[in-house]
Amino acid sequence: MKEYGVYISGKWAESTSSQIFETKNPTTGETLATFPKGTKEDVAKAIDAAEKALPEWKRFPAPKRGEILLRAAQLMRERKDELGSIVTKEMGKAIAEGKGEIQEAIDFVEYVAGEGRRLLGITTPSELPDKFFMTVLQPIGVVGLITPWNFPMAVPCWKLAPALIAGNTVIFKPASGTPLCAARLVEIFEEAGLPPGVLNFITGSGSVVGREIVENPKVKAISFTGGVPTGVDIYSRASKLLKSVYLELGGNNPHIIMDDANMELAIEGVLFGAFGTAGQRCTATRRLIIHKDVYGEVMEKLLKRTRALKIGNPLDPEIDVGPVTSADQEKIILDYIKIGKDEGARLLCGGRKLKGGIYDKGFFIEPTIFEAEHGMRITKEEIFGPVLSVMKAKNYEDAVRIANDVEYGLSSSIYTKNVNLAFKAIQDLEAGITYINAPTIGAEVHLPFGGIKNTGNGGREAGTAAIEEFTEIKTVCIDYSDRLQKAQIEE
Repeated sequence: MKEYGVYISGKWAESTSSQIFETKNPTTGETLATFPKGTKEDVAKAIDAAEKALPEWKRFPAPKRGEILLRAAQLMRERKDELGSIVTKEMGKAIAEGKGEIQEAIDFVEYVAGEGRRLLGITTPSELPDKFFMTVLQPIGVVGLITPWNFPMAVPCWKLAPALIAGNTVIFKPASGTPLCAARLVEIFEEAGLPPGVLNFITGSGSVVGREIVENPKVKAISFTGGVPTGVDIYSRASKLLKSVYLELGGNNPHIIMDDANMELAIEGVLFGAFGTAGQRCTATRRLIIHKDVYGEVMEKLLKRTRALKIGNPLDPEIDVGPVTSADQEKIILDYIKIGKDEGARLLCGGRKLKGGIYDKGFFIEPTIFEAEHGMRITKEEIFGPVLSVMKAKNYEDAVRIANDVEYGLSSSIYTKNVNLAFKAIQDLEAGITYINAPTIGAEVHLPFGGIKNTGNGGREAGTAAIEEFTEIKTVCIDYSDRLQKAQIEE
């Protein structure tokens, strides 16, 4: 078992705190590593290091920054099996998904590395002769990245890679549930040749480490992925300093099955969307909305398939569903299951904490399906676990009405062979992402990721939009007329 410290100015060092916490395997309860409960003083040292490294890193050519990212991606590729296993051991997702997360991280870091040869601005003509206009992208400065536990390597890469390629220096705080994955990622970037001070890593609580990152005036921008209450708190605190803040705060994602859908395909999509990663994705399918004419057929097949899912040690490649990530998450999910029962929702499948054998050491909840009425709490709130609420719709319009009537707007899905309905759904569904004949999960790294309503505040990650999150636009005017020209003023 390794004892980690903080990572500041290119070195691992002891925290100013004497307190530590453990990160544990949610399947076995085994302690994997220990980390310090960081302090304000640790954060201040990290910020000073980032400030010191910033001038040189800004001047470092962007294509050369891209070469460092490419080396990091190559190291991840060489160690994909090992890193995937670490994700599975610390977070609990099935091993195929753990390796898939590493592949996502590789893909995105490679993609962003190429942006080092672009970082595109625009050129545009002037209204005056012998005058030239263009825009260039410049780094914001020292940025704070606060990441979640459910994608402990991919989401940090979604933030780290664009922040670094744009020339920013970074203070990185991972979720306390999965710090080992984050630490291994830092080690990879160090090995890839990142200069000292460019990336700094502090573990600890949101109330201490996170708050200092958010409220310290030397940190110029914040990127956060997590829950709505925390996101609102970060936004309100950072706004007092006029900081740029980018938030990705979750979803309550609908999966619509129309009467003309490919039923087998639609059910496969529901199973993967609702119960992959034990439902612990912001894009997970939370609500299944089925056309009344095929409701019975779909439910019969769905329940049979759900009951057949294999639940157990996620390192076993035959397992479909692993544990939820912690005792706290387990309690929240079980509390929501009780709420559903108390509201009068009909429990059709699952609903229990599993016990006996391996289950006694970990946090295993059966994949759970409720037959619910729209408006119940279990249909309106985000349940971050393997719980699916099913509702019946009269027609397309009714399905869309139910789908849209929540506070979130991240992902959405509709299964239909009707091309007209598919294009109407693209227009009508209130979400940042809409899938046609595919589940609500499955984002690809070259496309913008994010949502509307309480899902966030308008920003997007991934794709070229990721660069926008970490750059300022400078407009440049070059007048080579050798005389004073007055725009908009008649001479």
